[in-house]
Amino acid sequence: MHYDLHIHSCLSPCADDDMTPNNICNMAAIKGLDVIAVTDHNSCRNLPAVDRCAAKAGIRLIYGCELQTIEEVHVLGYFRTLNDALGMQEWIDKKLIRTEYDPKYFGHELIMNEKDEVIAEEKALLITSLDASLEETVESIHHHGGAAVLAHAVGRTNSILVQLGFIPKDLPYDGIEVKKEEDMSVIEKSHPWINKDSTVWLMDSDAHRLIDISEPIHEICEAQLQRLWRRNL
Repeated sequence: MHYDLHIHSCLSPCADDDMTPNNICNMAAIKGLDVIAVTDHNSCRNLPAVDRCAAKAGIRLIYGCELQTIEEVHVLGYFRTLNDALGMQEWIDKKLIRTEYDPKYFGHELIMNEKDEVIAEEKALLITSLDASLEETVESIHHHGGAAVLAHAVGRTNSILVQLGFIPKDLPYDGIEVKKEEDMSVIEKSHPWINKDSTVWLMDSDAHRLIDISEPIHEICEAQLQRLWRRNL
């Protein structure tokens, strides 16, 4: 299956307002993707609409979010069901450090229905840290039936290697996201306990604009997807 498992909707303030549920799913279909994940910053609230739009477009949806820990590390949470993701939202609501913001400066945070109609606008800034450590965040993702993937792990602001400088040996993550294949060797070389062949690696777009959604160049099989959730199977 051709995939892109890191896409932001118009709920993320740093994403374009035209990253609507229908536009994302239709663009993914046009590009020939089989499976996508919408992973908004610290929120799952656009997933109900995306779920309906993905079904209409014939695209498989993995329910996701991108969480920012108190250490400012980004972790992708992937869930097999919408109910699991919405359960995670309840935890996020308790942990989000609420900050008022000006959408003219940060961007809008739009919650939509399946017709791309705005039904609400998030009042708290979503691109802040949760009041939860990296370990607590991974634990909560697992508690809600999800898989925890270290986002853009090499060379990016908010990556684990930039924020912490290393991947803790005992951190029970389920996969690592990189931008290119060479990054796998960089991680393996500095972390000898990480096996490149047994690790689930993802390469995604981190799209904030429709044009940036991945072309059908990255492939994943059902067995690899299921390995992400091995702790909850």
